[in-house]
Amino acid sequence: MAASSAQAPKGHGMTDLAVTPVHPFIKGPMGLWIDGRSVEAQAEKVFDTLDPASGLVLGQLAQGETADVDRAVRAARVAFEGTWSRWTPYDRQTLLMRVHELVDQRFEEMATLETLDLGAPITRTLGLKSTVLQIIAYYAGQTTNVAGETLPNSLPGAVMTMTLKAPLGVVGAVLAWNNPLIGEWWTVCGVIASGCTAVLKPGEVASLSVLYMVELLRDAGLPDGVVNVVTGFGPTAGAALAAHPDVDRIMFTGSAATGRRIVAASASNMKRVQVELGGKSPDVVFADADLDRAVPSAAMSVFSNSGQLCVAGSRLLVQRSIHDEVVDRLSTFASGLRVGNGMDPEVDLGPVVSQQQLDRVMGYVNGAVPQGATVAAGGRRLLGDLARGFFVEPTVVSAVTSDMTIAREEVFGPVIAVLPFDDEDEALRLANDTEYGLAGGVWTTKLSTAMRMVHGIRAGTVWVNNYGLMDPAVGMSGAKLSGYGTKGSPAHIDAFLYEKCVYIDLE
Repeated sequence: MAASSAQAPKGHGMTDLAVTPVHPFIKGPMGLWIDGRSVEAQAEKVFDTLDPASGLVLGQLAQGETADVDRAVRAARVAFEGTWSRWTPYDRQTLLMRVHELVDQRFEEMATLETLDLGAPITRTLGLKSTVLQIIAYYAGQTTNVAGETLPNSLPGAVMTMTLKAPLGVVGAVLAWNNPLIGEWWTVCGVIASGCTAVLKPGEVASLSVLYMVELLRDAGLPDGVVNVVTGFGPTAGAALAAHPDVDRIMFTGSAATGRRIVAASASNMKRVQVELGGKSPDVVFADADLDRAVPSAAMSVFSNSGQLCVAGSRLLVQRSIHDEVVDRLSTFASGLRVGNGMDPEVDLGPVVSQQQLDRVMGYVNGAVPQGATVAAGGRRLLGDLARGFFVEPTVVSAVTSDMTIAREEVFGPVIAVLPFDDEDEALRLANDTEYGLAGGVWTTKLSTAMRMVHGIRAGTVWVNNYGLMDPAVGMSGAKLSGYGTKGSPAHIDAFLYEKCVYIDLE
């Protein structure tokens, strides 16, 4: 394997590094969003947010801390107990329909901002429009589907019994940085549909789309204080939100280590908790699979968003009889991808989000060979015109065994680890040989094989002959160390509500 400082080979598509464009939304230091307006952090601290494609400063963000979280939670509590509590389901539904309309109108601007902030190719961020609109539309419909029950009882006399569903109150959400253009809507739509209020703490390396979203919500007519945003760092702002005694529910997407701290902090007032943590998902390719479909899909399940996806199928389990062919096909596919500044519409892969993430990814790649793996394709940081950005070649690592670090820990970069297996039993054993259980995939033309794997893989979401399809009405969940709680489906709305048991003496 070449050293991480090597240039890309000539056959690797690259683009010229452009000057970082100025987005109309980025105007000087960006404040916190509290009670319907942009405000400075109380300590008046700011920090830089970078364009990962160039390493240049895009703008500055307010560095919120404990005092700012207190302000935001107070605003959310006042809103929850104020006029927002009197909005009917139809009122909230109409609001989400206006949000849907504004997102439809402004999505190109939102996608461009996301590409600048995260580095993802503009073709990818523009392609998220349908998903975002479906999420908003689904939860607009869910506003009127919240219902309790009238229940029979065995009490003496004339007693009527029923259950009601009521909003929990203030929701704290620590959002992931890897896909905020999608992640923010799972939270906000659940908040609005249920009648809760929220304080959001976005990832410090990718906060701009969240700040854009709350201004759009204001333009759609969301009352002040219903959704608030505190930008800043996890150990300060995130920790303060997780431990805050006036937050009724906490949502977190991120690493398992931080998730444990979030769960521990929730005990301060017995918050309801939803945690979506890491993944090391198996994508299993049987010898009878249609490789013309399986290989590109398996590759992009990892290379998409430069591998910065919790559900990435980063452990590719391939039946031994087709192992070499699949590795060759993956290597050819990877070498044909164009890597560069995401603002170029011809680019397939952008950078990873930061220098820290770049170092992390290269550490896993460079550490795989001494453990006995082979870098079949890629494996280098890209320099030349891309030297100031955080670019990694799409990488295929073969001859991987289940005990290697690259097969056990979440890389969160464009790196596929290929593991061979002989039969279905071994495939299932390898698939489950991980502490995570977020997702998995199966490629086979045999329905019996597919269903045995679906039932056998311990993961919250399993795809068969596709990878990554998502419908908000169906949703996704996790198992084992990947956390608990559901995104999407009616269960998602239920998590924002609590149940009241009502006894009425009619005499």
